[in-house]
Amino acid sequence: MPELPEVETTVRGLEPVLKGETITRLTLHRGDLRRPFPEGLGQRLTGATVTGLGRRAKYGLIETNRGDTLIFHLGMSGRWRIDPGEIGKHDHLVLETQHHRLALNDPRRFGSVDLVPTAEVPAWAPFAALGPEPLGPDFDAGHLARLFKDRVAPVKALLLDQRTVAGLGNIYVCEALYIAGIAPMREGGSIPKARLEKLAAAIRAVLEGAISAGGSTIRDYARPDGELGYFAKQWQVYGREGEACACGGPVERRVDSGRSTFWCPKCQS
Repeated sequence: MPELPEVETTVRGLEPVLKGETITRLTLHRGDLRRPFPEGLGQRLTGATVTGLGRRAKYGLIETNRGDTLIFHLGMSGRWRIDPGEIGKHDHLVLETQHHRLALNDPRRFGSVDLVPTAEVPAWAPFAALGPEPLGPDFDAGHLARLFKDRVAPVKALLLDQRTVAGLGNIYVCEALYIAGIAPMREGGSIPKARLEKLAAAIRAVLEGAISAGGSTIRDYARPDGELGYFAKQWQVYGREGEACACGGPVERRVDSGRSTFWCPKCQS
């Protein structure tokens, strides 16, 4: 599914064509995605001007001058298409401005769209319990040390808990733990501060690298301009079961809570 880098890439791709534009028409081609579209969505957005775009965790934010923020989640296979030649059967929401037409395409319909008063966005229920942004100023080794103290849960599970840090997903946690040399099943409370420094730096590095590469293309994900993300070519362990690690040992795969974990037993402890 699209993770933080893919959503960040999406938002950056939408900003040049949406910011400052007035929404002239919004069309819904069905009544719901994972849940129903907000009541009166078209009426509240038609005529509004987009004043800014942003991201929180794995959600994209589109702010308007009417004090409303459209919040979208791409689910498992969603993406925005800019100026598509034709509207397809999976283009469930179409937003038009003076100069562009954008379609929210979601074949599996696990995404969502919400409309929230901008002033209430920080306290919106899905955001209220989220941890800090991993690329923001509040995320560092000290934050991890406080949350990991005396915890016996595996470090990978702790990092995937959105209350620890917002937006991290399976791919990038596997990659960051590999870079930091930490075994995914190691108890969080057993990791010394010096290694948490490496982990915090690895998380930032892997996310920044993925954003620079346009994200990772898995199944249906593509950037709004239709280009594919190329970070998958840089994966060091994820999806590489049985292949040689840089150390020469084989990359292994295990399943934890239904998720595949890729790691190198020789490099990670």
